[in-house]
Amino acid sequence: MATALSLEQVRRHFAEGLRVTAHMGNERLVEAFATVPRELFAGPGPWRILNHLDGYWTTPDDDPRWLYHNVLVALDEKRRLNIGEPHLWATHLDRIAVSEGERVLQIGTGSGYYSAIFAETVGRGGRVDAIEIDEGLAATAARNLEAWPEATVRVGDAAQPIAGQWDVVVAFAGATAPHGWWIDALADGGRLLLPLTAAFNQRGGFMLRLDRHGDGFAARSVGWVGFYPCARARNAEDEIALGKALGDPAGQQAVRSLRRDRHDKDESCWLHRDGWCLSKRPRPATVH
Repeated sequence: MATALSLEQVRRHFAEGLRVTAHMGNERLVEAFATVPRELFAGPGPWRILNHLDGYWTTPDDDPRWLYHNVLVALDEKRRLNIGEPHLWATHLDRIAVSEGERVLQIGTGSGYYSAIFAETVGRGGRVDAIEIDEGLAATAARNLEAWPEATVRVGDAAQPIAGQWDVVVAFAGATAPHGWWIDALADGGRLLLPLTAAFNQRGGFMLRLDRHGDGFAARSVGWVGFYPCARARNAEDEIALGKALGDPAGQQAVRSLRRDRHDKDESCWLHRDGWCLSKRPRPATVH
């Protein structure tokens, strides 16, 4: 591997590449990718990198430059638990417009890399609350994030509510349904990203985006994804129902709102579950 460029230059090249390939317009997010040292969160090299066709491979050495590409880096290869793909997250975080001073709730922090990306983006006037169910990973993330005091890591699982409201809620693992407290935790004008995934072995599904407007929630599908399953955010009945709904991709693209009112299932319901529904109806207008 060529070593003519400094590590700082390599990080900048990495971020500028994401600016183009992910079509990022959020300058603070571009700067975050250009400054956060990914190697800090990957552990000592050489590293195991996931190739979707060939599986994991080992970098030839521990030069951090290997990490500044659009690759997944293994945290626990046996579980296929990785630091996620930069292009995917650059795209989604840009579209939800994470901004300076905002409050972010991250469900599934892993080793903390994207917690640091959030922290750099929201700045010292913002806050990042990161939840991680794996105690070892949570401890590692807390150590890794010492340079970002705006980020706090706590051990917990997706089913356990924590007090507060957030402008942005992002789950970094696949669920079969949103927990009610995630939705309630969104401030007015807040945005939620949730990978809804069906088959456990394939981890496949789509990214759901919710936007809160008063008591209403606009909803839409924003792309197919594959994700590590989210502990305490999955059950067999929801997984079966989601799998059936995914057989109607046209209906998926037609989703426009999240309904939480009691109603009978009708032709406007794409995924109708107990207490919530992804509907093809537009969200009701907010009355002020």
